[in-house]
Amino acid sequence: MIYIQLFLSFFKIGMFSIGGGYAAMPLIQNEVVTIHSWLTMKEFADIITISQMTPDPIAINSATFVGIQIAGFPGAVIATLGCVTPSFIIVLSIAMVYFKYRKLTVINGILDGLRPAVVSLIASAGVSMVLLAFFGESEIEIGKIHLNYFSVFLFAVGMFFFKKI
Repeated sequence: MIYIQLFLSFFKIGMFSIGGGYAAMPLIQNEVVTIHSWLTMKEFADIITISQMTPDPIAINSATFVGIQIAGFPGAVIATLGCVTPSFIIVLSIAMVYFKYRKLTVINGILDGLRPAVVSLIASAGVSMVLLAFFGESEIEIGKIHLNYFSVFLFAVGMFFFKKI
C-alpha cells in the first residue's frame, strides 16, 4: 500500500509542478510533511539543502529521498517514477500540440499566463524556507514570534556579499 501512496503522491507533484524544482517545493512540502507526515519540516529543509548540492532537480531528489526513507530502494524507484511519469506524458502531449499550433496567439497567451503562477509558487516556497530559518517553523502565529537573530545576521551578511559580487 505504501508503494501506491508514494507513486500517487509524487505523480500528483509531478503533474502539478509547472516551472521546475522551486515551483514544486510547496507541493512536495504539502504532500510529504502536511498530508502524509512522512517527514518533519526540518527533514524537508534538509532535503532541499541536499537537493541543491546534487545535479538532479529538486522534485526528483525529494522523491528518491522520501521513497528510500519510507520504503527502501523499491520505494525510491517507485516515487521517482511517479514524479517523472506525468512530466513525460505532458511534455510529449504539449510538444505534439505545440508543433501543430505554434503560430496561434492563444497558445502563446497560455504560455505567457503561466509565468505569474510560477513566480508565486517560487515565492511561496521562499517564504516557507525563510520562516523556517528565522523562526524555526514554516508557519507562524503573530503572537508567538521568536526571531532567530543569528539566522537573520547570517542572511544579512550573505546578502551583503552577494550584492558585492
